[in-house]
Parts: sequence; C-alpha cells; structure tokens
Amino acid sequence: MKKRILTGITTTGTPHIGNYIGAIRPAIEMAQKNDESFFFLADYHSIIKNQDANEIKESVEQIALAWLSCGLDTSQTYFYRQSDVPEILELSWILNCVTAKGLMNRAHAYKSATSLNENDPDKGITMGLFSYPVLMAADILMFNSTHVPVGSDQIQHLEMTRDIAARFNHLYRPLLTIPEPIIEDKNKVVPGLDGRKMSKSYGNVIPLLCNEKQLKKSIMKIVTNSLEPGEPKDTNGCTVFDLFKNFASEEEIIDFQKAYNEGISWGEAKEVLFNIVNTEIEPIRSKYEDLSKDKNFINEVLEDGSKKARILAKDKIAQIREVIGITKIS
Repeated sequence: MKKRILTGITTTGTPHIGNYIGAIRPAIEMAQKNDESFFFLADYHSIIKNQDANEIKESVEQIALAWLSCGLDTSQTYFYRQSDVPEILELSWILNCVTAKGLMNRAHAYKSATSLNENDPDKGITMGLFSYPVLMAADILMFNSTHVPVGSDQIQHLEMTRDIAARFNHLYRPLLTIPEPIIEDKNKVVPGLDGRKMSKSYGNVIPLLCNEKQLKKSIMKIVTNSLEPGEPKDTNGCTVFDLFKNFASEEEIIDFQKAYNEGISWGEAKEVLFNIVNTEIEPIRSKYEDLSKDKNFINEVLEDGSKKARILAKDKIAQIREVIGITKIS
C-alpha cells in the first residue's frame, strides 16, 4: 500500500529557526522518502485566533516562501492553500453532522480555554475553536491520507479524526481512510534565546529568513551563565550547545564538547554556532531573496497546487455526496 503523508502548515507569524528544525526540514526529508505527500497552508485554521487580515495574508506569503526556499519540490508533492480547496469546508460540515459534541468537549484546546474562565465557561469561546478538530479531520480525510506526522499536542486530534472517520464509515460505507500517526520526537524541544522553547509568544526566536547580520545579532543575544573564558562549561541544558547539535555532524559535536571542557568563551561559542547555522541557512536565504522578487510566483505555485489537489477533492466529495444522499434526483 502506498504511503500518503499529509502535513498542515500553521500560517501565523514569520518562520524561525525552531520551525525549520522542528517542522520544515524533517517534513521535506520525509516527503523525499515516501510515495505521496501533501503540504497545505492552514489559513482557515489561522483565523480562529487571528482576525488581522493583513497579518494573515503576509504570513501565508512568508511561510510559503520559507518552505519553497528550504527545498520543497512542488513537482513531487501537493502544495496548496487550504482556502483554495472549498471541498474541505464542505466535508467539514458533513463531518460535523456525524461528530458527537461530547467528543469535542474533550478536546485539550477547548478544555484549556474554558478552564481560564471563572463565571461563564463559554466566555471568549468561538465555534471555530470548539470545532477545530473537525476541520482538521476534513483536511486529513479529504485526501485519503494514510499517515500524519503529529507532535504530542496533536495526538488527541488525530485520534479524534480516526473516531470521526470510523463513525462516518459505520453510518454509510467505508469511504474514509483511517490515518495512522507518525509520532514526532516528544523530547525534541528547540530552545529559544532565553532557554525556553523557541516561540513567537515568548519573543525568544531566531528568525529563519533574516539577513546574515540580523542572524548573528540574534545568536549573540542567547542567554548564558557568567562563567569566564578558560573555565570548563557544562553542555547539558546549554542553549548554544543544544542549537549547535541540530546543525552539526557527530564529529563536530564531539569537537564542540571538547571546546566546552577546555573553557571556550561564550562569545567564541556563539560565533561557532553562528557559523554553522549560517552555512546551512545561507542558500535558503539566497533562494528566498530570489523568489521574493517575483510577486506572482507564490500565487502561481499555490494555484497550480490547488488545481492538482482539487482533482482529488472533487472526486472524493462526489463519492461522499452520493452515499449521504446529497445528489441529483433520478
């Protein structure tokens, strides 16, 4: 059986090194190894939390450019914008009609949001937030995805997708593929400038697509301890060393470990980190700058991707309409 991988790409903010290490690079590597892959920009998901139209539009452009600059081959994969495939929203409504409210009540994101409310549990809760897992299920089930890479925070949503698909198949007939998870490394946390998980919400990111000067400036801001040059330094829990490991070979890691034992200065350590990161990022930066010059490029790529995706989506939704009775009267 062919393996069909599907990955949703969050379209909020601008991409940073943490996104590159944790999502972009491994996803592109996975796509090169498997039979079929689908990558979509989840712009309808983004409006659950962000109602700034200009920010959404700019983020979609920047994130699409980031993936393409990092080497995503659109001739070998489906790359499309969620909003360009309306069949996904149609399937989302159909799945809403077979999904138990009790299942949605158990969603971690919904429970977390309501737990912050004291008097009115529904204060600030939109139907978008509440039914987010159903739209995610439609994204996955629309294309008969066999495998979905998920982090620890998304495992529950994939389980819900499996439950929803099984319910639909039981009520009608087995049209929906039950996807399997590809569990990403639960211990893989990319540290930010302050040692916490790199996140835009913490303001501790190292930008992915900035120029060389800005990249170096960001890396030099990494928080370290007060140990002087010449004093041995511990690599455990060290942000500089942890980031370095994501770009280095085993031999380079051993050499850097030795430098720590010999008392490398923090300035020198950050310089080593900058050089190895910049070496890998430089061609990505160069390609990004070239692609950014053509303002029609992103629209052309996404339109081409959505055309290919919609061929599959139209066929699938036609089958689904048939079994649920939404069809021409004969």
